[in-house]
Amino acid sequence: MKICGIEIKGSEAIFAVATLRNNALEHMPVSTKKIALEDDDESGNVKAFAALVMAFVRDNGIEQLAIKKRSKKGEFAGGPTTFKIEGILQLLNDCNVILVSPQTVSAQHKKHDFALATSLNKYQHEAYKTACSALMKAS
Repeated sequence: MKICGIEIKGSEAIFAVATLRNNALEHMPVSTKKIALEDDDESGNVKAFAALVMAFVRDNGIEQLAIKKRSKKGEFAGGPTTFKIEGILQLLNDCNVILVSPQTVSAQHKKHDFALATSLNKYQHEAYKTACSALMKAS
């Protein structure tokens, strides 16, 4: 199963794709590493973002999206654009979407000690850990 981990930061969805082969986690490099939602007040921009994400999912054969949850309140609460991006992702057809808490990501990383692939950019690390956490919970 190919799972795309997603971390939403500001107006960007950051992607990292992982799979499980022979009980070993493997990073699957893809050309698109993040997609930005520019000026989310414009309907055309929101639709363009959704179309780009749908094409990304289809072109890379992704079966599931695992989104790292953001806090809804408090000091580290996600901004309104992050929740709009999350809603767009949850509405995608032909792709299962789950939300993974930061606590689950930390616990799974500690339990399974999955290595961060050298092919990842530093800004993709949390997205990759989210994908790996979802894979390990599902297996």
